[in-house]
Amino acid sequence: MNQQHLANRATPLDHEQVHIQRGPRSGLPVIVAVHSTTLGQAIGGCRLTTYSRWTDALSDALRLSAAMTDKCAVAGLPNGGGKTVVAIPPGHTLDPAARRAVLLDVADTIAVLDGIYATGPDVGTGPQDMAVIDERTQYVFCRPPEAGGSGDSSTHTATGVVAALHAVCESVFGSPQLAGRRFAILGLGRVGARLARHLAATRAELVVTDIDTSKRSVADELGATWLPPDEALASDVDVLVPAALGGVFTPDTVTRLRCAAIAGPANNQLDAPATAALLHRRGIVWAPDVVVSAGGIIHATAVELHHETSQQAAARVLRIGDTLARVLRDAARAGVTPAAAATNLARQRLQPSTDTTSREDCR
Repeated sequence: MNQQHLANRATPLDHEQVHIQRGPRSGLPVIVAVHSTTLGQAIGGCRLTTYSRWTDALSDALRLSAAMTDKCAVAGLPNGGGKTVVAIPPGHTLDPAARRAVLLDVADTIAVLDGIYATGPDVGTGPQDMAVIDERTQYVFCRPPEAGGSGDSSTHTATGVVAALHAVCESVFGSPQLAGRRFAILGLGRVGARLARHLAATRAELVVTDIDTSKRSVADELGATWLPPDEALASDVDVLVPAALGGVFTPDTVTRLRCAAIAGPANNQLDAPATAALLHRRGIVWAPDVVVSAGGIIHATAVELHHETSQQAAARVLRIGDTLARVLRDAARAGVTPAAAATNLARQRLQPSTDTTSREDCR
């Protein structure tokens, strides 16, 4: 049934491997998609969340793993893209024992791949979950520091976003300064809240929102303006910072935007690739999420998979600003969208015979 579903997909399957297993402990569908190992070991987060159908989880795994290939290539990492997704049925909750069972099922699935793929945290998982996976396979990163890992990646993701915001402001407004600029942060999770506090410290003006109204305490703490999500999305700001789940930009929402630029850590922000062109036609500079959101993965893989020092890893994260500046320059020179420029850069680096940048950058 799994093979038939894959064969009947409307789009060609360009992944190297897709493993689908009913977890023997949990009974839940465990999906590991390996998109590319052209540049090296595939990496990608472990997503543990609710899906109406397990096939929706499969679609997510295929889409997200392909995006991870581009993220790694653009960031200059010697890695390809992969993804783990576990489909939790609607109304199903995991107690601690059930959660552990799921994670051990994930670990065994990854172990079978014998090192071509390593996983880290994603939606629904964190460093402690990686420690459980580590019990049965070494191919895991972002473990807790006490387990020899690099811990919570949100700090480094936020650092990379700040570097990207400086590059966006330089490109759009002629100065990298954040002070005095008006930002709207959509989502106050671990990364979004860190960004809000950093921007407030630079004396930027903030609009913030989250579907969880308890996060309004962050707005009160920082003296930021709190708006409902729909109003925050359409607020009159310099830069919109999407920091929650993806798919927020659609043909409908793009028409309501009143920002000059968009740059944030949320993955897969566009509902479809064509939406990048809609933003471009409206004169809104969209910083591709594959560039902006890479800080956490850059730091964790540098430290845990490539055995670099924290200082070396931190320097790589700051280079996100340089990478984004290059993408925006390339887009302006070629008259294309930043999304197209980022894709072009990724494709160049995925051709090892003609472009060795990614390998050289990661020595």
